[in-house]
Amino acid sequence: MPAGSTSFPANLIDAEQLRARLDTVLLVDCSHDLADPGAGLRAFHEGHIPGAVHLHLDHDLSDAPGGGRGRHPLPQRAALAARLRAVGLRQGQPVVAYDRNFSPYAARLWWLLRWLGASEVAVLDGGWQAWLDSGGGAESGAARARAAGDFQAVAGPAMPTIEVDELLQEVLREPRRRLVVDARSRERYAGDGETLDPVGGHIPGAVCRFFRDNLQADGRFRAPAQLREQWSAVLDGCAPEQVVSQCGSGVTACHNLLALELAGLHGARLYPGSWSQWCSDPARPVARGPRP
Repeated sequence: MPAGSTSFPANLIDAEQLRARLDTVLLVDCSHDLADPGAGLRAFHEGHIPGAVHLHLDHDLSDAPGGGRGRHPLPQRAALAARLRAVGLRQGQPVVAYDRNFSPYAARLWWLLRWLGASEVAVLDGGWQAWLDSGGGAESGAARARAAGDFQAVAGPAMPTIEVDELLQEVLREPRRRLVVDARSRERYAGDGETLDPVGGHIPGAVCRFFRDNLQADGRFRAPAQLREQWSAVLDGCAPEQVVSQCGSGVTACHNLLALELAGLHGARLYPGSWSQWCSDPARPVARGPRP
């Protein structure tokens, strides 16, 4: 099937669909561990889907932290496009992202590619484990050598974001025009047992939708109709265009944005700095405790 085929699955692909397209897609393993940043690459070397490359959350899918921008600032667009060319991405070539962590890092790459203007990008439903469960093969060691690609980003970002100063004004506004949805666990949202950021709690007015609630027990995404029903309850009448998705550092927030796309609820914004940026300034308000 040629690159750029209109039959490429939108946003989500299963293992059988991927198997039929292995020779045409750029396959990217995004596995990572926030507590052990080298774990993803080690796991890739131990075993990965044949032909895959590895992109690292800290080094490839984020800019260097600093300047109060949070733990995983968005990468520079030109730098990310250059990195994608270096691993072989061709203009118009479909991309499939996967990880072995319930798909948040794959969803980060999905969002970033859409942000750069790529239209044919999907997350492998169920990730690495689903591939193995389907009888898919594996290879070990470093990624195969490949020729550089010619991918180019579009002129301007194709996915909407909101920055901290604008969001602060929205949070202080009454009545509020935006709904902030926090993708972190309910414990971190409540401010209990925070281990990644120096302050526990959440953005005032935010509601919690833990990203793993988008998944079935086997790690695959829930059916679109079920996602739409659940997310409609979360939105509670708010238009999806007025939704701001955030988490700890702008990573698992992308999982919720993918779920909204699967549910047919389009237009939500990413807050890239998320809680790690928000809580870095003591002048910004903090809420604690569970949602009433």
